Amino acid sequence: MKILITGANGMLAKAVRNEFKDDEQILTDVADLDITDLDAVKKYVENVKPDCIINCAGYTAVDKAESQPELAYKINAIGPKNLAIASKENDVLFLHVSTDYVFGGSKPVEEDYSEDDEKNPQAVYGTSKLAGEEFVEQECDKYYIFRTAWLYGDGHNFVKTMLELSETHDEVKVVDDQHGSPTYAVDLASIMHQAVEKKIPYGVYNSTNIGYTTWYEFTKLIYKLKGVKTKVTPVSSEEFASPAKRPKNSQMSKDKLLKNGIVIPTYEDALNRYLGL
Repeated sequence: MKILITGANGMLAKAVRNEFKDDEQILTDVADLDITDLDAVKKYVENVKPDCIINCAGYTAVDKAESQPELAYKINAIGPKNLAIASKENDVLFLHVSTDYVFGGSKPVEEDYSEDDEKNPQAVYGTSKLAGEEFVEQECDKYYIFRTAWLYGDGHNFVKTMLELSETHDEVKVVDDQHGSPTYAVDLASIMHQAVEKKIPYGVYNSTNIGYTTWYEFTKLIYKLKGVKTKVTPVSSEEFASPAKRPKNSQMSKDKLLKNGIVIPTYEDALNRYLGL
């Protein structure tokens, strides 16, 4: 299979490239292909003739998006729309990545989100990603949308940041009122690959590691596994003033994937593997 991968130098794309290593890969970044330019996208796809497009490109600076809404929308909504149009015109399978931010996170933490729950994004980032989802659904027939959260992997990420902070701080303060599933990019790439290989029904899938925690509890687990003695103090989201509102509940049910035979590791297992333990 010939695969076109956008955003090829990003954290998720690195995992995707490795997961799909047995396939022929065409790697592009913004310098190679501007996904916000429909004509450029159409010409590129027609020229390289891929069997599958995996869109790993995205505007992911959640706070910065609040002051750059047009740019976030251009990359997160118009870009996927253009790729979806080109995919349909060339009968190409399209894989796209979205986020828990489309829900808004107002559900009680005793409940998790299913794919079809009401969407109510509370930040520019989530609004732009929801628009991208809707464009893909409108413009494309053969697609998978993988909705993920709390992603970490090869690159700048939460786990790495917490370990770096432990080297210079006796205490770190971490929010304990945001609930979700830390997700290893390697496992998300595996979910994507399994979906293609098993040919599960097209559509939207919540795609995170199994299990729920908080950033505070996750940090404690990171330090425990690495033998770090730095004190972890729980604080509220309100104590961290940030431009973008973070979802309090990012817990997404994986029942739809599991019912289609997709194997998903727990977030604890994923963290052990990431840390090389």
